[in-house]
Amino acid sequence: MHCVRAFDAISRANYGSSMSRPDLNLLVTLDVLLAEGSVARAARRLRLSPSAMSRALARVREATGDPLLVRAGRALVPTPRAFELREHVSRLVQDGEAALRPVGKADLKKLTRTFTLRTSDGFVENFGPDLIARIGREAPGVRLRFVQKPDKESAPLREGIVDLETGVVERTTSPELRTQALFRDRFVGVVRLGHALGKGRITPERYLAGRHVSVSRQGIQQEQIDGALERLA
Repeated sequence: MHCVRAFDAISRANYGSSMSRPDLNLLVTLDVLLAEGSVARAARRLRLSPSAMSRALARVREATGDPLLVRAGRALVPTPRAFELREHVSRLVQDGEAALRPVGKADLKKLTRTFTLRTSDGFVENFGPDLIARIGREAPGVRLRFVQKPDKESAPLREGIVDLETGVVERTTSPELRTQALFRDRFVGVVRLGHALGKGRITPERYLAGRHVSVSRQGIQQEQIDGALERLA
């Protein structure tokens, strides 16, 4: 009995270390790629940049061990393995969507759940009070839990540690994440009362003639404004 138990323990350990759970989000990426037969069209359909879609295709290729789409002239054509997977993957995605689709519209008044939001202190300070007030009116059983965002990694969102994240979409953002634009930020210049730049139209020449203080949170020596001025030179 001791030998059998030891063998079972070793088998479970080896199985757990050699078998990793596949990223099921790649099924949606693969389904769209096979349906569109184009990285550019798949990117538009999934609302991704072409570079993000190319990275997603690389991940799918690594997962399946097949190139799936190969170049023939200017077009991409599916491999035999891609033909085999097309209908099967499409059914899997449809079945998954059907299984996760709610029966009816959720009753927010009866919803009881805690949602974890990973965001910056500035977002909480500016939008937190109004958001909490609205949640209190429309979904009184819902609690919001705000956690700090020390970096721009999207791993906590992909792994289900957080439910929602706010921030700037970067190149490191995982391509399978669903994003929605909230607003666009802009630079603001501040001058003292009575400063010469406070009157009249600010031209690049007038702007450059002034003395400036630039604050960089990341320690970057050349900011976006510098790049814009270089392009005007």
